[in-house]
Amino acid sequence: MTQAPPAKFLFDTVFDNGAVVPASRAKRHFTAEDLEQARAEGRAEGERSAVALAEADMAATLDDISGTLRQAIGALAALAHEHRRASADLSLACARRIADAALDQFPHAPVEAALGALAQELAAEPRLLVRAPAGDAERLSELLTATAERIGLSCQIVVRADPSLPRAAFGFDWGDGKAQFDPVSAEAAVAEALATALAAEGLHGEPIVLEQVS
Repeated sequence: MTQAPPAKFLFDTVFDNGAVVPASRAKRHFTAEDLEQARAEGRAEGERSAVALAEADMAATLDDISGTLRQAIGALAALAHEHRRASADLSLACARRIADAALDQFPHAPVEAALGALAQELAAEPRLLVRAPAGDAERLSELLTATAERIGLSCQIVVRADPSLPRAAFGFDWGDGKAQFDPVSAEAAVAEALATALAAEGLHGEPIVLEQVS
């Protein structure tokens, strides 16, 4: 008995729990509407890809610009701080020249002003001891005595020379209190206070405002 040859297996058949289910086949024929829809979908996908690439490029560019601006503002802040420091140094130099010129013209003005400012505290004191630079004791004694009489002080004023004191420096001692002035120390204290303030301010001074140029 002749047997029929076995049927060839076709890949268009799917077995699902014993049931034979025809496999879906790719569509081989397309209408004009199908082609137009595919073309529209491809065009839309291309546009989305182009927009995504453009947005990525723009984001990268903006990031680069932001980094450049941060560096520029940091450099400007450092420059502004250096400008403030240089301006402070120049101001101190000008003040030093002005003070020196004033002391040359009025060397006893500080001690006279101090005596007047302390008049109330010295009103009941019997004696005021004054330390003055060497070579200036006699002239200062006469000047302070005359000043005391003018402002109504009756205390005895004794002036002693102190070779360690610089020009225009002096020291008051009236038993219950003391006062002193040293232009060199005063200048150093001002310079130190200014340097401390600038160091504390650092690069965080007044914000830098970039004005838009029209």
